[in-house]
Amino acid sequence: MNTIITPNNNKIGMIKKMLFLAFLAGMFLLPTQFIGAQQKFKVVLDPGHGGSDPGNLGAPKSKYLEKEIVLKIALKVGKLLEQDKDIEVIYTRKDDTFIDLDVRGQIAQTSKANLFISIHCDAFTSPYASGAGTFVLGLHENDRNFEIAKKENQVILLEDNYEEKYGGFNPNSPESVIGITMMQEEYLDQSLTIASLIQNKFAQELKRKDRLVKQAGFLVLRNTFMPSVLIETGFLTNPKEGAYLNSEKGQKEMAKAIYDGIKAYKKEYDANVVVEVEPPKKPVEVKPASRVFKNVEFKVQIASSSKKVKTAPYNFKGLRDMERVRIGAHHKYYYGKTSDYEKAKNLRAIAREKGYTSAFIVAFKYGKKVPVRDILKSE
Repeated sequence: MNTIITPNNNKIGMIKKMLFLAFLAGMFLLPTQFIGAQQKFKVVLDPGHGGSDPGNLGAPKSKYLEKEIVLKIALKVGKLLEQDKDIEVIYTRKDDTFIDLDVRGQIAQTSKANLFISIHCDAFTSPYASGAGTFVLGLHENDRNFEIAKKENQVILLEDNYEEKYGGFNPNSPESVIGITMMQEEYLDQSLTIASLIQNKFAQELKRKDRLVKQAGFLVLRNTFMPSVLIETGFLTNPKEGAYLNSEKGQKEMAKAIYDGIKAYKKEYDANVVVEVEPPKKPVEVKPASRVFKNVEFKVQIASSSKKVKTAPYNFKGLRDMERVRIGAHHKYYYGKTSDYEKAKNLRAIAREKGYTSAFIVAFKYGKKVPVRDILKSE
């Protein structure tokens, strides 16, 4: 099943207000994994550029059009995903149409998507630059990442009233980039997960030069309140790589790698999702047996952020026994600690009652993080 959604202009202002309120209400929360009924897994595919914005044109005399190549790749990804009855594919565009960057995010948000995948081709002054890279929203860590983001963000200059629409955002300003990252941090873990899965497919299965998973301030990701990535499939300015991406073979292979990454992410998502079921009319309270695992610690993760916050109860809605662990440039916030999985479930329930509705259990064995499902399988 596939859909293309375009919000009408009269609703855009209201959507923006709703997104802002959702952001304020969701501080320190992770994406919801607690649902009332099993629903389709929704993936938004966003072919970059389009219409009056051709994207990059590749090497001189190559006559490549980024907008055409990424559209063909996106449609191929969608065709593969549509074979799964549990997945709904939504496109920001299916033809040569110019779509404003903020509207692309609104399409993802109004459809309540589980993933947002924006597909692009890269360019560089040197014809030797090559390889595929995957980006999540974040502070530009070096000048090159900022230049990539700035190039993709320049498209807003083609839009009417862009100063008003983007709240004074300046695509050439590092300070503007810093401001947009705060709204997506709560989805960083999931964004990094899907980005890594896709990037591994590029590097390991297609043997493409690995340009790694990086963070940069892509404006198209700003209003996507869900796990979101931007893929640079390769360099059109490299004659060999441009020819590959412009070929049917290259587009099929890149689409298959993106598809495989999405499917791997969905498998992890399905393993963690909690489906709320209707309780029996006459509930009988049954105390579950203990499920203690030797050398294992279960904790409840309630937040991931670049902000360093004191683990005092007043910062976490009264929750005590909080722990902050720094991983790279970010901090994970965990509630509780136990070797008993049933007690961990009770801790998760307490966290959710406090308002952390997306809280989930993580496991550590000998101090190393491991999938919870692997621990439970070991019983």
